[in-house]
Amino acid sequence: MKNPYIPYRAVIKTIRDETCDTRTFSLVLQDGKRQEEFQYKPGQFVEVSLLGYGESPISLASAPGKRGYFELCVRRVGRVTEALHQLSENDIVGIRGPFGNGFPIEEMVGRNLVFVSGGLGLAPLRSLINTVFANRRDFGKVTILYGARTPDDLLFQGELAVWEDRNNTEVLVTVDVGSGYWQGNVGVVTTLFKKTAVSIHNTIAIVCGPPIMFRFVIRELLKIGFPEESIILTLERLMKCGVGKCGHCNIGPKYVCLDGPVFNYKELKDLPDAL
Repeated sequence: MKNPYIPYRAVIKTIRDETCDTRTFSLVLQDGKRQEEFQYKPGQFVEVSLLGYGESPISLASAPGKRGYFELCVRRVGRVTEALHQLSENDIVGIRGPFGNGFPIEEMVGRNLVFVSGGLGLAPLRSLINTVFANRRDFGKVTILYGARTPDDLLFQGELAVWEDRNNTEVLVTVDVGSGYWQGNVGVVTTLFKKTAVSIHNTIAIVCGPPIMFRFVIRELLKIGFPEESIILTLERLMKCGVGKCGHCNIGPKYVCLDGPVFNYKELKDLPDAL
């Protein structure tokens, strides 16, 4: 049985700047056999470690597949991520995982999907969005509502345009603060609900973003009439060790790293400090 405490060595193959403080890293496990066996689901995460700095849980941002690599979108916000941003291609990091339950894709088949994300929250949703597009006939209409602080903070800008061109897909983007060249919507992500007709019929909403965003998005979805179990949330921000030992992600009777990080709203609404 694989020891969950032992990290595997991974090689950074490419680094792509998304914003001034966010980069997407493509990695390959150094052991080719382990890379072949590295299977994950959208919504799962890995623990990334750097010797002398520690480790940090990072959501997998790429769709599962046979491309031979996986991607992590990392914002520079602390000791580990700051050190990670100093690395170059061909440098080595430690990887533990994947951990967590992932999104309930089987429950989403045949249904319309509404993705609501803010800031870095688009990274774990990107894994699911691209999985949906890789199996497009299995799903209904896809609506993507995405918000960031400024136009320069928008992630995956090239992909946003590609997604918008997909069949039966709507992509709406907003920023909190516009600029001289920005011609799109200005306002928090919930203002986008007024720009589209979101039907609750046979629809699942998937939400990821900063903690404050959850409260307002959930309130908007409930007001529209979404059933509590049809609102899917991911709480990766609460995790630390990844294996339920440190207690950092404990919320009531649940451990986010073991029971989540993906939950529906009905599971979380009465738990202390969950949202």
